[in-house]
Amino acid sequence: MSPAARGQGDRGSTTAEVAVALPVVVVVLAACLGGLGLAGAQLRAQDAAADAARLLGRGEPEAAAGQLVDRSVPEGALSVSRPDDLVCATVAVEHRLMLVPLRVEGSSCALAGGR
Repeated sequence: MSPAARGQGDRGSTTAEVAVALPVVVVVLAACLGGLGLAGAQLRAQDAAADAARLLGRGEPEAAAGQLVDRSVPEGALSVSRPDDLVCATVAVEHRLMLVPLRVEGSSCALAGGR
């Protein structure tokens, strides 16, 4: 068998392998980028919760903390608790990772010195 005849059975196999592997690479890349977006949403929620807790700790009303959270994380939901002499703020955000809705939260507490 000539060398030219031996290689004809493999012709196009590289193209087929790339055609199969390329969608997998695209999905993995999309998942990685979505994970970065999810981490960014969690950081924004954490920062907003820390700012809200400090504001509430100074004795400001919850409406002011809610406005601050709305400016920082428009889609975030603020919840406040007051254990002992602390004031704790939690900001929850719904974020989608590859069409799957996930909830991320940021939480922070401050001394309630304004009372």
